[in-house]
Amino acid sequence: MNQQDIKILIKENKVITLKELYKEYEKTHAQQAKLPFEEKIKILVDLQKIANSWGKKDIIIWKIS
Repeated sequence: MNQQDIKILIKENKVITLKELYKEYEKTHAQQAKLPFEEKIKILVDLQKIANSWGKKDIIIWKIS
């Protein structure tokens, strides 16, 4: 079996191939790369807050203005 023919079950019981998964990953990565730096920092702070809410107390939440 070719690795690219591997099927993956994702949300809402949708089945995609590994090739389709990588294609979507590349598309998402390209969109994220176009975000302004300030937006990327805001997203990072949000992720820090989420990690902290999960009990990861060693996470430093950056304060931005």
